Amino acid sequence: MKDWWIYKGDPAVPTDRHLARLAEHRPPWRVFEGKADPDHTVPSLDDDQYAADRERGAGYLADDNEIDLVNTALLLRRPLLVTGVPGVGKSTLAYSIAQDLGLGPVLRWPITSRATLRDGLYRYDALRRLEDANLTRMRTEEKPAAQEEGQPTDQGSPTADGIGRYLRLGPLGTAFLPAERPRVLLVDEIDKCDIDLPGDLLTVLDEGRFDIPELARLADHQQTVAVGNDDPGGRARITAGRVQCRAFPVVVLTSNGEREFPPAFLRRCIRLTIERPGEDKLRRIIEQRIGPAAAAAATGPDGLIGKFLDRRERGELGTDQLLNAVQLRLAGAWTAPDDIGQLADATLQPLSGPAAT
Repeated sequence: MKDWWIYKGDPAVPTDRHLARLAEHRPPWRVFEGKADPDHTVPSLDDDQYAADRERGAGYLADDNEIDLVNTALLLRRPLLVTGVPGVGKSTLAYSIAQDLGLGPVLRWPITSRATLRDGLYRYDALRRLEDANLTRMRTEEKPAAQEEGQPTDQGSPTADGIGRYLRLGPLGTAFLPAERPRVLLVDEIDKCDIDLPGDLLTVLDEGRFDIPELARLADHQQTVAVGNDDPGGRARITAGRVQCRAFPVVVLTSNGEREFPPAFLRRCIRLTIERPGEDKLRRIIEQRIGPAAAAAATGPDGLIGKFLDRRERGELGTDQLLNAVQLRLAGAWTAPDDIGQLADATLQPLSGPAAT
């Protein structure tokens, strides 16, 4: 391990001292002055509902080059653009960072061809607010008639409790809430996005802030509004319609390399390419995720690792496919010596190339 590393790829190593050093060493051009809300709490990864996230993060095996570039992005407060073929662990790296540094659950924004910047920042349900306002007005008009007839007027009618009921921050918006510790934001498969999204992200990634016009217009009458956020049951207070981060989030953008990005976007990112794992790393992954006995059984010229590597030469395969094959054997399936070929045919289907279907 190198002395300057903050992320070490090992959740067992204490991180408080390293996070303190991260806070101390801020580039002068990447200082953000958002005021942290003392009442805003980040969920703990120790909660039972995040057990799968903990397991996923703890099972990632990071190479030295990957750790170097993750820490480069951390220290420079820059997004990390992670490229690689499907199945090499690009998304899992984000969970490893969150687990390693104790930064709470990963905020995940899965990208589609229709994703827009506003989808990631916040959603405003104007239609529901209008419906609630109309319902309240109708019930208000009914009250005088009910009073004349001597009927009770308190029917538990829904009322419009302010705009905060109808506005919820998305994963990107939640990541930029001001806090002393950064959150981890996974922007998954950004190469699927519309051509404009990388450019639209630049201002947020550069300035660490964004505005919510629906709240900014109300600032003279209601300075602070509580809204929902992307954490389960989470709430956040927004002042004057602006969200300004304090600790820049750990932004991990993944790409399968299916498109090029504009130079202005690439210039703002630290770029990491995750290579396909070789025999030794595949063995260590199996040992980490399933156990030493399973790793030993999969090793050797007639083992599943060898079959996996042979088939990967003819078309891309994901590491999870190998884990599936190993797990099947542990469950007692395809265990006869002659079954390994059939097992490979069933579980190690190529993801690309002429044989992919």
